[in-house]
Amino acid sequence: MKPRIKATRQRNPELALTVSETPNVDGRSVLLPERYPTPDLFICDVLDAIPKDDMASMEHPIFSLATKPDRRIFRYEHNGNTVEIVPSVKGLATIHDKDILIYCISQLIAKMNQGEQPNRTLHLTARDLLVWTNRQTDGDGYKRLRSAFERLAGTRITTNIKADGEEITEGFGLINEWRIVRKTNSGQMSEIKVTLSEWLFRMIEGRSVLTLHRDYFRLRKPLERRIYELARKHCGAQEKWGVSIEILQKKTGASSHIRVFRSMLRDLAINNHLPDYAVEINSNTVIFRNRETMDTVKVIEPKLQKPFVDPEGFHDARGVAPGYDVYALYDEWVSWWNDSGQPELQNPSAAFVGFCRNRHKRNPIR
Repeated sequence: MKPRIKATRQRNPELALTVSETPNVDGRSVLLPERYPTPDLFICDVLDAIPKDDMASMEHPIFSLATKPDRRIFRYEHNGNTVEIVPSVKGLATIHDKDILIYCISQLIAKMNQGEQPNRTLHLTARDLLVWTNRQTDGDGYKRLRSAFERLAGTRITTNIKADGEEITEGFGLINEWRIVRKTNSGQMSEIKVTLSEWLFRMIEGRSVLTLHRDYFRLRKPLERRIYELARKHCGAQEKWGVSIEILQKKTGASSHIRVFRSMLRDLAINNHLPDYAVEINSNTVIFRNRETMDTVKVIEPKLQKPFVDPEGFHDARGVAPGYDVYALYDEWVSWWNDSGQPELQNPSAAFVGFCRNRHKRNPIR
C-alpha cells in the first residue's frame, strides 16, 4: 500500500483571508466547513491525488450555475470556440456535479504520474469520492451523487473546442455511462463504475489540466467556483489578471442581470475568500491578484517546482505562439515538466519556447 501523505497547510498570517472564516451577512461562514481535515479518515484509490481540472471547461462555461434544474439549451461562442449544451429531462450538469469529473481527472493523473496507463473506465468508491470532494456522507449526500451522475450522463455537448491539439466538431456526453456495481446493506451505492467521454479522456492523456486549491470544494456558491476556475486559468502564477465585467460574465455563463452580477462580484471582493487570488473591482474592470499562496500546493505535492524562464523567454514565446496566453502555457508546461519527473533542463527558457512553438504548430490560433 502506498504510504499515506498527510496534507498540512502553512499560510502566511498576512494572507489569512485566503481561507477566511469571517461570517457573511447572513451569519454563515463564507466557506463551507472543512468536513474531513484528516486524510487518514478514508482511503482513496490514490490517496494523495492532487485536485486537477481540465483546461477546456475551465476556459468555457460548460456547466450550469443554477441551483435548481436548468433545462434551457445553452449556447456560447468566444474567439472561434463554440459550445452548445443540451440538457436531459434531469437538467444541465452543474458546476457542483463537476466535482465527480475533477475527482476522476485527479485520480487518472495521479496514476499516470506513477507510470500507469490511464483508462477511460474507472471503478470508484462512493464514500471516497464524497469525502475527497468535501461532501456530506449521509443519505442525502448519496442521493445527490446519483442525481449528479444522471445529469452528467444526460447532458449533451456539441463543440469545436480542441482536445490535445485536435479540432473536431462533435457531440458527446460528459460521461458515457455509469453503473452502481455494489450497494451497502442500507441500499446506498458503494462501488461505482464510470466511463468518461473520449473528449475528456483526450484532455487527460494530453495533460491539459491545471491544479486546483483544495479549498475549491469549500466554496459555497456556484459563481464563486466558476470565477476561481477562470482566475486559475488566466491569472495562474502571474502577479495579476484584469478582465472587463462584461467579458467575465460571458465567460462564467451567468444568466443574471449585469447589475446583479456586479453586486455578486462586490460581495466576493469584500469577503476576500477566493483561494489563491484576491479580487478587486476598478470601475468596469475586475482584477485578480495572486496571493502567492500556491505554495500550499507544494506542501501537498512536495516535488512541485517551477523552472525559471526569463522575460526574454516569455517574449520569444509570444512570437512563436501568437494568440496564446503565454502565462497559461507556462503553467501547463510546468505541470507537464513536473508530471514527467522533472527532467534536467540545460536551458529552461529555450525548452519553454520549444513547448510553445509545438503547441502553436499543433493548434494555431487564427
